[in-house]
Amino acid sequence: QVQLVESGGGLVQAGGSLRLSCAASGRTFSRYYMGWFRQAPGKEREFLAHINWNGDSTYYADSVKGRFTISRDNAKNTVDLQMNSLKPEDTAVYYCAAGAYYTIATMPNYWGQGTQVTVSS
Repeated sequence: QVQLVESGGGLVQAGGSLRLSCAASGRTFSRYYMGWFRQAPGKEREFLAHINWNGDSTYYADSVKGRFTISRDNAKNTVDLQMNSLKPEDTAVYYCAAGAYYTIATMPNYWGQGTQVTVSS
């Protein structure tokens, strides 16, 4: 069992940056791929990025590639999402997720409760 708690959301102007963090409980954190998703009002949840067990492999959706960076610290049981060059269309609730390598991008096993990110124009 893994429990995930996101933090770091807030209001930022277009072009600005935010860093989201996700704290995981449990001693099995390093066994999971970790990912970030978001859901804007009226839209389906969107996969953004994932990172492998030891952090040396990452994958990004085209919508955030080059602007967002995912990272993890297995010693601290955290996974972060650095978001740069934010746009109003990045406004959404952002979710942290944990799963196996074959489920992380589609059907993660565990979800956080989400943190709101609002980008003003």
